[in-house]
Amino acid sequence: MEIITEIIVQQEDIDHLGHMNYMKYLTYLEKGVIEWYAKSGVGKEGLDKRNLGTVLIKFDVSYIHEARLGDKLRIMTNLTYVGNKSFVLKQDIYNENQEHLTDCKKTFVMFNLETRKGVPVIEEIAQQFSPADKTS
Repeated sequence: MEIITEIIVQQEDIDHLGHMNYMKYLTYLEKGVIEWYAKSGVGKEGLDKRNLGTVLIKFDVSYIHEARLGDKLRIMTNLTYVGNKSFVLKQDIYNENQEHLTDCKKTFVMFNLETRKGVPVIEEIAQQFSPADKTS
């Protein structure tokens, strides 16, 4: 399942170099993750009821091209790997000209909030993964 989050670069996103500040990319990528969780049926409330969460254990981001004021960005979020206790979300940001601006891979671990230990990835997440179409 691919989720597309659309955002327009605002004045407050711009740094002194005249392009979007690197921290804004991270904020927008996180919005994509939140939307992916919601659309895959894994909301915060549901995880809280089960005393579960996800912990980011690895974050790899590449800035390829700059985003500028007024650019219409598309953040594409896909599940690319599911292990026993971990999973990977890959994200790409494109502008309205289809230029690839950023790519990112985030590795998460399912986490029991009481025991503070990793647990198997829940079915709602695992079922979003199709090994035939993905690469990690």
